[in-house]
Amino acid sequence: MKLNTFIKTLESNPNIELLFEYAPGKFAGANYHLTEVKNVKFDTTDCGGKTNYWEETHFQIWESPNEIGKMEFMKTDKILSILKKVDGIKSLLLDTELKIEYGNENFPTSVMPIEDIQIDEDKLIVSLFSEATKCKANDVCGITVEAEETSCFETAICCYNEIVFNSLNS
Repeated sequence: MKLNTFIKTLESNPNIELLFEYAPGKFAGANYHLTEVKNVKFDTTDCGGKTNYWEETHFQIWESPNEIGKMEFMKTDKILSILKKVDGIKSLLLDTELKIEYGNENFPTSVMPIEDIQIDEDKLIVSLFSEATKCKANDVCGITVEAEETSCFETAICCYNEIVFNSLNS
């Protein structure tokens, strides 16, 4: 979901609780805070030698240990006020994908895209999902779709050997 779509959703649902579902039926605690808004730039080279560049926005969500047991979740208006403050200091990248960075003692810190947003009475529920890693150079490595689900690391030697072989024969 793009950041501008997320903001419009918050604006369309003023002053209701905002919950983050990080796994089916598991939610960030009501003691969460939006601690950082990150403009993230990726400048990568995959194992096939192709370069890639893109930008994303990441919200870091953190649960305060001093507020365990808190019952009321942050409201949409509070998040919007934080975003307005951030935008006044450093421009938000409105056309970028929004991902949520979150972890707790039972869930490893992950950067997760938004899968869905649901409105449930006086709550806005943001469902997140984990993305699996994948090889972006399967055309060079010859990785099939089924094998791609394992990991690119397992085929890194294949990618490297294929690149070396192709460069020697060019």
